[in-house]
Amino acid sequence: MDERLCHTEQDFDALLRDLLGLQHDLLAAPARSQGRLTEIHANYRQSADNLLHYLALRRRDLRPLQERLAALGLSSLGRCESHVLATVDTVLQVVHRLAGRPMPEGPQGCSLDVASGQRLLAEHTEALLGPATPGRGVRIMVTMPSEAADDPLLVHTLLQQGMNCMRINCAHDDPATWSRMIEHVRKAERTLDRSCRLVMDLAGPKLRTGPLDSQLAVARIRPQRDAYGRVTSPARVWLTADAQPPLPADACLSVPPEWLARLKRGADIRLCDARGAQRTLQVVEVTHGGCWAEALKTTYVVPGTVLTYGRRHAKGTHRQAAVQSIPSGENAMVLRRGDLLLVTRDRQPGRPAAVDADGTVLTPATIGCTLPAVCDDVRPGESIWFDDGKVGGVVEAVEQHRLVVRITHAREQGEKLRADKGINLPDSRLRLPALTSKDLQDLAFVARHADVVELSFANTIHDVESLQEHLARLGDRQPAIVLKVETRRGFENLPDMLLTAMRSPSCGVMIARGDLAVECGFERLAEVQEEILWLCEAAHVPVIWATQVLETLAKQGMPSRAEITDAAMGDRAECVMLNKGPHMLSAVRLLDDILRRMQEHQTKKRARLRELRLAHTLSPDLGPDPTG
Repeated sequence: MDERLCHTEQDFDALLRDLLGLQHDLLAAPARSQGRLTEIHANYRQSADNLLHYLALRRRDLRPLQERLAALGLSSLGRCESHVLATVDTVLQVVHRLAGRPMPEGPQGCSLDVASGQRLLAEHTEALLGPATPGRGVRIMVTMPSEAADDPLLVHTLLQQGMNCMRINCAHDDPATWSRMIEHVRKAERTLDRSCRLVMDLAGPKLRTGPLDSQLAVARIRPQRDAYGRVTSPARVWLTADAQPPLPADACLSVPPEWLARLKRGADIRLCDARGAQRTLQVVEVTHGGCWAEALKTTYVVPGTVLTYGRRHAKGTHRQAAVQSIPSGENAMVLRRGDLLLVTRDRQPGRPAAVDADGTVLTPATIGCTLPAVCDDVRPGESIWFDDGKVGGVVEAVEQHRLVVRITHAREQGEKLRADKGINLPDSRLRLPALTSKDLQDLAFVARHADVVELSFANTIHDVESLQEHLARLGDRQPAIVLKVETRRGFENLPDMLLTAMRSPSCGVMIARGDLAVECGFERLAEVQEEILWLCEAAHVPVIWATQVLETLAKQGMPSRAEITDAAMGDRAECVMLNKGPHMLSAVRLLDDILRRMQEHQTKKRARLRELRLAHTLSPDLGPDPTG
């Protein structure tokens, strides 16, 4: 026999052995989890089998097998997520035919073919996120700002521009505010004859930095200037006794209510700022909650700064008042690489390091944390991150009342750390339940009104089971469940949590990329989000692509180039979430356009080869240059 043909037969023998072994592993996978499969909801029975098939497939390094299949012009199993066993069966049949051998008897074939896998994902997506917008399969979710409660036109316009899901973050506002938002979206649905899913996000446990010493706070009031230093827009200052500013402010100053009540529009307020500079603020608007004043020069204000209104030489102590406080967000400590930071178990106001005249540290910087119990779960050598990864360190010691942290990650010039900034402990096995007492209180409202409830900081199957049990106790109306994957532990436990969530009639996953990047490492985020997309497609579970999508556009009115690319990548998911911002309508319009365009080129991992206009632009061959 020809030596080349003999070698080919040997190749086919090895290839068939590998494929049959792979098929055997896939078929055996559901049997090993039979006890858990009995609890799966009927909507997900085939999907759970397919997920287990996919996990069995990915326990192997398939790269050598993929190269051999590709050399034969066959499927290399690279796009089989939604129909794993059917793809392996089909490849096996083709290889047997190429080898001229009959298919062996045995348990082969699968009812979940390519079309069925894609159909299940589409059905589960519509059940969770509502019907698709014509011409765009990927849904758009928008987080509501507080002002949406009193601005029905905003909600109406967002729905008109392409919003499919309205998201309410329960960490903000209250049930009365949420009710007004819901009323507005339901009215907009009727007016526009469009549907909109109502998604409510449970706040979850918020591990954040504690307050800083208010006496250290400095409000820096700066007008906007052009390239020549000319003022183009004065700084706006909110003067109040206790009310939040109704609009964004450059600074908020708390003053005595009786002094505030005497201010009139057009009045001048004089002060000597923290640097000793004489400055003037002019009152431009008086409202029920406070006054707006404007500054044309940069001004630094601290608690205790004396404000005087009226004519320069007017007498009377009633014309004067001291600034009582400045919001903690105006206060910050600067941390540099090599610094020590003491994270305390109490909420005593933190302070920056005390140094002597030579710069020697006398006492390290201190700051509290909002959930002191987590200190019991931290071990020396574990990493700790603050403020979305801007500041990082290593826990050098765990003491009775504090953690001793050495700062290892900060910009060369130092990084500011403020109160109420997130803390991440990616290496620590925190025993924090996903549902807090506030979440359980909010859940009563959510169960009555929401179509979808988002479980923040979902880390274990017990977190998912707890939510399911509480929802069951609240009545027959069962909103769909979305697991927010935002920790390393949540990512590592995702297969188990998916099988638990699939006990419910409808479920989904949100990739909360902000916390996830800090927890898993920014360098791994692209890899991690890909793995989540693959796993969820195998489970036929819709994915919501979230965090900082078109963030610069929503907040500042102009997107970056990187944001456009990132938004286009969102086409790989079933839904893309936008956060609130003054330019959120523009963000919805642009995202709608991007997703419609990308839909023509990409579906999940599959490239779609529509006709390319660029392919027609090649100039014809004109032959040799006659002048040559």
